[in-house]
Amino acid sequence: MALAALPLEAQQTAVLIRRGGPFPYAKDGSVFGNRERLLPQRRRGYYREYTVPTPQARDRGARRIICGGARPAEPVACYYTADHYASFTRIAP
Repeated sequence: MALAALPLEAQQTAVLIRRGGPFPYAKDGSVFGNRERLLPQRRRGYYREYTVPTPQARDRGARRIICGGARPAEPVACYYTADHYASFTRIAP
């Protein structure tokens, strides 16, 4: 999926990822364990998660961008989920 096809908040989060922050949530940039095994299998620590703000949500909401790679600000691949890890769509580079 093209980045431009994602919600504006996801597009803004993607820019922050490439800039290396600053991120609005303390958990942004934390290791994503891929426990659901829906993303390609990689070593622990490969994937990191970032919150995509949800308008009118009182908490972090369900939307996230998960990126993988050796350098967090230079991800090899990123995925979007709008349903808290139940499904993922790869974001086109």
